[in-house]
Amino acid sequence: MESRAEFEAAFQRPPDGGPYGGPVSKNLDYAQVDYIANPYLTVTLGRFLTPFGVFNERLYPMWIRSLQQDPLILPLSAKSGDGAMLRGGFPVNAKANLTYAIYLSAISTLHNNLQSERDVGGRAGVFLPGSRVEVGASWQKLPQDGRTNAFGFYSAWQAQRLPLNLHGEYARLNQGSGYWVDGAYRLSQLRQKAVWRVELAGRAEQFFSGPIGLDEAAALGLPGLNTRKGEFGRNYYLHDGLKAVASYGRQFSSDGNFNLWTLGIAYRFMVPLGRAEQQ
Repeated sequence: MESRAEFEAAFQRPPDGGPYGGPVSKNLDYAQVDYIANPYLTVTLGRFLTPFGVFNERLYPMWIRSLQQDPLILPLSAKSGDGAMLRGGFPVNAKANLTYAIYLSAISTLHNNLQSERDVGGRAGVFLPGSRVEVGASWQKLPQDGRTNAFGFYSAWQAQRLPLNLHGEYARLNQGSGYWVDGAYRLSQLRQKAVWRVELAGRAEQFFSGPIGLDEAAALGLPGLNTRKGEFGRNYYLHDGLKAVASYGRQFSSDGNFNLWTLGIAYRFMVPLGRAEQQ
């Protein structure tokens, strides 16, 4: 059994003064039961992250991602479904592994934090252990609202001899399309101990607006116009589970250009749920 809930708040002071205030949003990302049927198949029931792309499932948590700003196209794929999912992987040959995920989600309007759409889709990828390269594709079908289709592609590479990670993703839905490419390099190979804990990161991305209005785009968390953005950041790992982050980005669109500055602390902690059995 596994679950992840999210609480976010944005506080600001009113123009006429007074105390800081703002909305607090709560969301249940997933609450699921996984049954490992065999080494190649896991059956999932409950509320789960839809397997479209890779950022929402693998890179979203603050202690994993290299840059704290979300990609522009994340609202296109950051969805949760209520239903069932089959996923797993198996070796095709000595040099390649195939991964897959197939799901079916039912429509749910019981609560604002538990909404889901009625759709079906999946993701398939090929992983090459020797070169540490993974490529794959995602597909999604919405039976309602015009029976629209969505598709995307992703890639990932982790260098063997360098502390370097590269990721990329493309998504195309009715609300728009776009891509992002990012990378992170840990300075752990340098001799100076002061920079061993430093990680440099960067991302380039672009969003192409679809046939939706500005109000609908804002409600979905998408830019209302075609947008380009570049971002560079530096992370400093104080120790395992605690890091300081700082980044600078520049966003370009016909609605205006502006800077994006990010400063923060990410802390990951674990609480044991019981005693470990002694051998």
